[in-house]
Amino acid sequence: MSDPFDQNSPDAREVAVAIQYDKEKDRAPKIAASGKGALAERILEIAFLSGVKVRKDEDLAELLSALEIGKEIPIEAFTAIAEILSYVYRTNSANPTMEKRP
Repeated sequence: MSDPFDQNSPDAREVAVAIQYDKEKDRAPKIAASGKGALAERILEIAFLSGVKVRKDEDLAELLSALEIGKEIPIEAFTAIAEILSYVYRTNSANPTMEKRP
């Protein structure tokens, strides 16, 4: 039986990356979690259950998944991350209640 959390298994197609950013402490957003396959699904499940906003961007997820946990995002990803953070901040300001997965 294969390990459902094996990052190299053929079933590890879906990629999820979580970022965190504390404008008081961090110079740039950092990778908080990253995984493929079942681990990606678990990251998404935790995000939805916690009310964390999720955006699907396969190219950005692939780029960020190559980074180590705790590393700052590269300058090449700043524009995309800035758009995501802007959306999250606007959404949270307009609707402070948490979103649940549909």
